[in-house]
Amino acid sequence: MQLVSKQRVPLLTAVLSIVSLGLVFSAVGGAVPEWALPRNETLIALVPHLNVVFSVGAILAIVGGWRAIQQGDVERHRNRMLVAFGLFAAFLVFYLYRVALEGPQAFEGPETIRQFVYIPTLAIHILLAVICVPLLFYVLLIAVSRPVEEIYRSRHRSVGQIAAALWLISFSLGIVVYAMLYVLY
Repeated sequence: MQLVSKQRVPLLTAVLSIVSLGLVFSAVGGAVPEWALPRNETLIALVPHLNVVFSVGAILAIVGGWRAIQQGDVERHRNRMLVAFGLFAAFLVFYLYRVALEGPQAFEGPETIRQFVYIPTLAIHILLAVICVPLLFYVLLIAVSRPVEEIYRSRHRSVGQIAAALWLISFSLGIVVYAMLYVLY
């Protein structure tokens, strides 16, 4: 069953990417008024730890989805990738909630580690996450706009391989950032 017209995939990809990234940059930039969100201190404190669980779960789902499609199991591939996308969405919602209310977490470690390890790791993590957004929407929209047989003739595979690889690296670097912020320092 087609949920989206094939012809609308590029337009929907652009619109969803702009809206999603606009929300992220608005929250990080402090453009979301605090009064617009209910403040729950317990949840705010829990978000980083919850998000690392979402990240690990997404990594496992992506790897499982990748293996499933290599074995020709389209149904299992689709289910795993939808789980990964759902975990990514949950991560993003909780991250935006926390950062809109608290701002970005400050790095408390040594300045040398901050300058030469933390900032480059964070920058690559953020860059890959931003790049992944349109790629993920694109492959997801291709998947819901075509029957399975037609997906094989689309760019789903080539774009999906790039998206999955970048997504895995971004999630992994996010876990490294978490460890530097909440475990090591």
